Amino acid sequence: MKLTFLGTSCMVPTKERAQTAMVLEHKGEYLLIDSGESVQRQFKLAGMKPSKIGRILLTHWHGDHVLGLPGLLQTLSGSGHKGTLVIYGPPGIKEKIALMLRLYEFDNKLTIRVEEVQKGVFYENREYALEAIPLRHRIACNGYAFHLKDRRRIDMKKAEALGLKEGPLLGELSVGKNVTLAGREISPDDVTYVVKGKTVAFIFDTLLTDAACRLAKDADILVCEAVYTSDLEDKAREHQHLTAAHAATIAKRAGVKKLILSHLSQRYKDKAVLLKEAKAIFSNTMTAKDFMTLTI
Repeated sequence: MKLTFLGTSCMVPTKERAQTAMVLEHKGEYLLIDSGESVQRQFKLAGMKPSKIGRILLTHWHGDHVLGLPGLLQTLSGSGHKGTLVIYGPPGIKEKIALMLRLYEFDNKLTIRVEEVQKGVFYENREYALEAIPLRHRIACNGYAFHLKDRRRIDMKKAEALGLKEGPLLGELSVGKNVTLAGREISPDDVTYVVKGKTVAFIFDTLLTDAACRLAKDADILVCEAVYTSDLEDKAREHQHLTAAHAATIAKRAGVKKLILSHLSQRYKDKAVLLKEAKAIFSNTMTAKDFMTLTI
């Protein structure tokens, strides 16, 4: 699993930072979280293929999180995107995307499904689950968490000792089912071990709330906005954003392993001031930059 930051600025992009967009890659599928302005170009500069996007998670409909969406859909339409592109967002997102598709004149060859989500697990397959929780912003806004499930791995030495070889029996064992070989029942615990899953949480554009802490609980990585330093806490409250100290407080309360600050304001030419404030509360903190990639 790999996380790539395509944009790490907030409302105003800079020479070094595009507006918010991140890609979480799992087994060749891209999950795009937000789609800020110039996201198409950021994909190209990162050497990544947007045609691999299977799902888009929009936190909310403010421009710095969605202005890249029309162009991205145009690119996907013209690049042979396969399958159904699923777009998730808070209540009201269906109407807004429908209006956007009527507003722009381009040959839309995409198959798009838009789903409004607000609380709890809204998508799940055998390998991972996606969870949403409403945050507190000026408009409807979701936080998201990606939960990679625990998975079994085969211990081939133990398997071979029992006469098992590559094939469907090992497949059954890997998903937790008992099998029978030469009249002997073999359980998954005989030949497999469990690799614990991972959680990556994304929190943008909100006040400090208990909901944010619940979403981030025990996350391996929390990607969180840090728009202001604490001396501008009144402004943060007015615009319903987090300070770096707020982000660190969420990480500490939630028991996350690593905090990554993103959605950073252009007012701070040196982002070290944000990092210093956060690290005073939660030491395992780093600031994101465009095209930074982490293997999880």
